[in-house]
Amino acid sequence: MASMRVDATATPLRNGYVLVAGGGTSAAELYDPRTGRWFSLGAMATSRQRHTATLLSSGKVLVVGGGTSVLAAGGAELFDPDTNSWSAVTGLDVPRSQHTATLLPDGRVLVVGGDSGSGNALSSALLYSPATGTWAATGRMGAARLGHTATLLPDGQVLVTGGRDSANGTVLATAERYDAMTGEWTPVGSMTTQRMGHTATLLLSGQVLVAGGFAGSLATDTSELFDPGTGTWTSQGLLPSLCVFHTATLLTSGQVLVTGGSTGGQPYLDRAVLYSPATGTWAETATMATRRISHAAALLPSGDVLVLGGVSQVGSRNASAERYRPAVPPWSTAASLVTARSQLSTTRLDTGDVLVAGGASSAGALSSAVLYDEATNTWRDTAALGTARFLHSATPLSDGRVLVSGGQRDASTWLSATEVYAPTTGTWTPVGDLGTGRARHTATLLSSGKVLVTGGASGASTSSTLASAELFNPSTGTWSPTSAMGHARTYHAAVRLPSGEVLVMGGSSTGTDPITASAELFNPTTGTWSPTGSMAVARYGHIAVPLGNGSQVLVAGGWGVDGPLRSAELYDVARGTWRTVAPMSLPRYLPHATVLPSGRVLVVTGEGGSGLGVLDSAEVYDAAMNAWTVAGTLSTRNTHHGLSLLPSGRVLVAGGSGSGGARVGVDVYSPAP
Repeated sequence: MASMRVDATATPLRNGYVLVAGGGTSAAELYDPRTGRWFSLGAMATSRQRHTATLLSSGKVLVVGGGTSVLAAGGAELFDPDTNSWSAVTGLDVPRSQHTATLLPDGRVLVVGGDSGSGNALSSALLYSPATGTWAATGRMGAARLGHTATLLPDGQVLVTGGRDSANGTVLATAERYDAMTGEWTPVGSMTTQRMGHTATLLLSGQVLVAGGFAGSLATDTSELFDPGTGTWTSQGLLPSLCVFHTATLLTSGQVLVTGGSTGGQPYLDRAVLYSPATGTWAETATMATRRISHAAALLPSGDVLVLGGVSQVGSRNASAERYRPAVPPWSTAASLVTARSQLSTTRLDTGDVLVAGGASSAGALSSAVLYDEATNTWRDTAALGTARFLHSATPLSDGRVLVSGGQRDASTWLSATEVYAPTTGTWTPVGDLGTGRARHTATLLSSGKVLVTGGASGASTSSTLASAELFNPSTGTWSPTSAMGHARTYHAAVRLPSGEVLVMGGSSTGTDPITASAELFNPTTGTWSPTGSMAVARYGHIAVPLGNGSQVLVAGGWGVDGPLRSAELYDVARGTWRTVAPMSLPRYLPHATVLPSGRVLVVTGEGGSGLGVLDSAEVYDAAMNAWTVAGTLSTRNTHHGLSLLPSGRVLVAGGSGSGGARVGVDVYSPAP
C-alpha cells in the first residue's frame, strides 16, 4: 500500500475494487484484485483509526468516527466510487471510536456504542438514513460498550456481544439484540466467556460464531455459537492458540478464516486457522508472510481473502498486503469444449451426463452436440442436431428424452423446427414444427408430460414479440395451439408450480408496456390464462427459480427502465403476491441460475451495464437468511453460456461469450454444504 495502516477498514465495492481507509492516517486508496495494483485517492477530512466503513445500498461507503481512546474522531464522511471523492456527513451526536456500524435491511445504518474520547463507553445508538443524510437517536443499549461486535441476523435484528464498559474497565460477557422495527434492545443469554477484541461471524446456517478475544485481562482460545432461534450459546472447539485482535472472514465454502492477532503479548501471530461448521473444530492452514495484529481483511469477489496492514512487532507499522487462496476455490476450470459456442443449451440427462447442443460461433449457428461426463471430466461427440440453431430451448421430457425447439439459424431466420434427442441411442429425431417460429421463448414441462412453449419473438422488430402459446405432445410428436397470454413477452421467465400451473412473469413487451412487471398463470386443465399479482419491478432478461417446496419463486436481476437491475423479489404462490427481498451485490442482465442441493440459489455472471460490462462473478441467495453471499469468479468474463447442475451437486458452466466472442472454456462451481 502507499500508506502504513493500523486498525484500518477494507471495504469491497460493487465495481470489484477494495476501498482501504484510515488506520492512523487520513489517506485512502483502492486495491484492484484483478491486477494486484493500488491506486491512491484523495484523503478524508480527518485522520481515522478504529472507525467503521459501511457499504450502503447506493454503492457509496459511510465512514464514521475513529481515533484512540483519548481522541475519538468527530463526524462522518461518504465515499462515492463513481467520482472517487469524499463528502462530509454532518450530525453525528458525539465523536466515536471502537463503535460498530451495521447496514440494516431497510438501508439505514445502525451505529452503536464506542468511546467518545474520554475513555468512557457509550450506551447510545444512532440511525443514519442515506435517503435524507440525517441521523436520529434510537434506543440505548442495556450496557455501555466499546470494542464490542455487532452482527446482522437473518431476521433483520442486530446482535451485539461483549466489549468493555470503559477503556480500562470490565470485559463483558453480556449480549443483546436490537429490533429496528421497535428501536428497542432486548438482552439475550450471556456468552460462556467474557470477551473484548473478539470476532463475530454470521455463518451460512444463520448462527453466529464468536471467537477469541480478551476474557478479562488474558486472551482466550475459546469459541462459541449463538443460535438466534433459541437465544442460547454453545461452546465450540478451541483455536490452536490464544487469539485477540485477529480478523475473521466467512469464506465461500462456509468455513471461517481467522488470521493473525496476538496471544496477549509478543510476538504477534502470523498463523491462520480455519473453522469448519460441520465439525465445530479449528485447524491451522497456510502461514501468512508477515506477523499482523490490528490489521484488516476483506473477502474478494474471487473468493480469495485480502489481508493488509497492522503491526508486525511493537513500534513497527505495516503497509504490506497479501492474499489467501482457499485450497478448494469456488470455481475451477474443467475440460474445454472442442468448439467455441454461445447462446447454446445445456441439459442434464438421467444418465448424469450433460448434453450441450447447438449455439453460435464466429462462423454462425452450430448443429453439433456433445456430452460431458463429470466422473472423467471429458467431452464426447454425439449425433448432431438436424437443424443448426441458437437461442433455442431444450426441455427434458418425462421419458428421459430432450426436446429442442425453435431458436434462430441466423440474424434473419427464426425457426419452427423441433427435434428430440434420445440418450439411449444418441440420436435426434425430427418432430412436428411449432406453429410459429420463435426464439427467446420459454419451454416448460407440465405434469401431464406435455411441454408448454410461451412467447418469444418471431423477428427482429418489437412488433414480432409473441403472446401465443403452444403445447407439445410427446406421444404424437405434434404441437397444438393453446390460449394466448394476456401480454406479448420475450426475454421473460416461466416456472411450473406445485399445483401444475405455470407462472410466467416479466419480459420485453409491446405497446405502452415495453418492459412489463405483469405476471400470469396458465392452467393446464382448462388451457387458459389468468392474471396474478404484478412484480414490484418491471424487468426482462431475469432469472426465476422455485424455492424449497415450491411455495415461493425467486426473481432477480434483468433489465429495467434504468438499465441492469440488482433487485430481487419473491412470489408467494398461495397468496399470488410479490415482496421485495435483499438485492444482489451487482446488477445482472441475462444471468443464469440454478437451485443448489442446499436449497440456496446460485446466480452466475450476466451483464452489469455501464462501468461493469460483462461480468465474471457469481453470488448465492439464501432465502432463510434473506442474504446474498459472494460465490467467486469464473475464469473469464462470460455471458450467454449454458449452466447445468451436475450429479455431485457442483455446477457446470459451458461456453458463452465475452470480449473475445464465443468461447470454449468451461468452469465448475463447488458449492458450500
